[in-house]
Amino acid sequence: MPGSKDLLTTTSFHTEVSTTTVLKTAKKMIDYSHGNLHDINHFMKVYAYAKMIADGEQLDPDTQKLVEMTALVHDIACPLCRVKYGNTNGKNQEKESAALIAEFFKDSNLPQDFTDRISFLVSHHHTLDQIDGIDYQIIIEADYLVNADESHFSGHNIKNMYDKIFKTETGKFLLRSMSVSYTHLRAHETAANL
Repeated sequence: MPGSKDLLTTTSFHTEVSTTTVLKTAKKMIDYSHGNLHDINHFMKVYAYAKMIADGEQLDPDTQKLVEMTALVHDIACPLCRVKYGNTNGKNQEKESAALIAEFFKDSNLPQDFTDRISFLVSHHHTLDQIDGIDYQIIIEADYLVNADESHFSGHNIKNMYDKIFKTETGKFLLRSMSVSYTHLRAHETAANL
């Protein structure tokens, strides 16, 4: 089942996955973006944070590769959503992603369970109440880090995500380190508790 957190612990993809590389996926996604620098910069930043968080979690090589590939394609539906809906609302992205992911990876040699999990994660990357595995957790955290910066999220929003959603030590470190709003908010809370 694509949503199963045990997917990658019960099946090994390492041998088969190695021929469809993260680099090939990145290049294909850059081509898919047709020069839209905002989209390319966004998914490359999410990829960098996802890779860093995954490294911190010491994932096995297959789950690491799954996280990195998912980060690269997580916003695959944005171009379609801009045309079809006039925006890139997260729920519309989730609704449109599965078919686009299937098409994107159809000629790859990736195992079906692997691409199914990527599809599940991409189709849920704006859903915070169904996180069912470390791969999902990392995608949520990495995307949020980039969105918080790009959209200038409030200190309250950042604190809420830190306290309720972020679970990985690396993700929490990055959010604390990168968010001036959050840092000041925490300082005020500490002072108020003295």
